[in-house]
Amino acid sequence: MLFEPRSGRLAAWGNALLAGLVSPDEAAMSIVGEDAVHRVAGLPGEAGPVGLTLALGRLRALGVSGLRVALPVPGHPLGLSGPPEFNARALEAEEAVVAVGAALGLVPDVAEAGPAGDLHVSVTWNVLPVREAPPADVPSLGEAERELAEALREATVVLTRLDVAGSGPVAEAALSAYRARADAGREALAPGYPARAVRVLALAQRVDLMVSLAHGSGHGGAVAASEMAARSEALRPVERVARRALVAAYNSAVEARERD
Repeated sequence: MLFEPRSGRLAAWGNALLAGLVSPDEAAMSIVGEDAVHRVAGLPGEAGPVGLTLALGRLRALGVSGLRVALPVPGHPLGLSGPPEFNARALEAEEAVVAVGAALGLVPDVAEAGPAGDLHVSVTWNVLPVREAPPADVPSLGEAERELAEALREATVVLTRLDVAGSGPVAEAALSAYRARADAGREALAPGYPARAVRVLALAQRVDLMVSLAHGSGHGGAVAASEMAARSEALRPVERVARRALVAAYNSAVEARERD
C-alpha cells in the first residue's frame, strides 16, 4: 500500500488552511481520510481533547504559521529538534508534526477496534512542547529529488541481485492500487504545494512501495535468514532516502513561505 503518514496529511492540509486556501471543514475531512475520528489533546487553553476544526483554529490563534513533518526511526531523528521527551514520543510513533511559530508539536496515538477489514480507527494527536531549532537532516526538494533518482536505480539493482521478483498476488495488488490512485489523479498534496513537491512525493512513495514489497515478499532467492538480513541491510539506505524525500515534500510549503 502507499505510504501516506497521518502526520503528512495533517501538515499538508493544515498548511493549506493556514494559508487560506481551504476551509476548516475541508481540511479536517481530508486529514481524517479513512479514519473514523481525529481529536487533539493537550492544546493550551483547552481542558480536554477537541476536534480538528477547533484545534486548527486554536493553533492559528497561538501564532502557528505552518506545520512540518518528522518521520524518525531509531538512529535517524529525521525532522526532530527536541526536547528528549517529544523526540521519544515521536520516535515511538515513528511520526510527528512540528508547529512553526509556536513551540508545539503533535504526536499521534492510533487506536484500532473491530475485525480485520472493518477496523474503526481513532487518532488522538497529543500536543507537547518542542524546542525551536532547525529540524534534523531534512533536505531541500532539489536534493531529495536527486537522491531519489539514484535510490530508485539502487533499489532496482539490489532487488535484481537478491532475486526479488516483486511478483505474486500481494505485490500485484499493491502495484495495481498504486497505478489506480495515480490514474485517478488523486491529489497527493493539499493546495499551495509546488508541482515539484508533488513529483517528489510520488517518487518517494514509489521507492517506498518497492522496498515494502521486497521486505514482504518471500518470492525469489532471498528466503534464508542470512539472505533476508542481507536484503534488509542493502535496502536500508534506500528507505532512508525515501523518508527524507517524504519529509522534504510535506515541508516544502513552509520552506517556500519562509523564503518569500
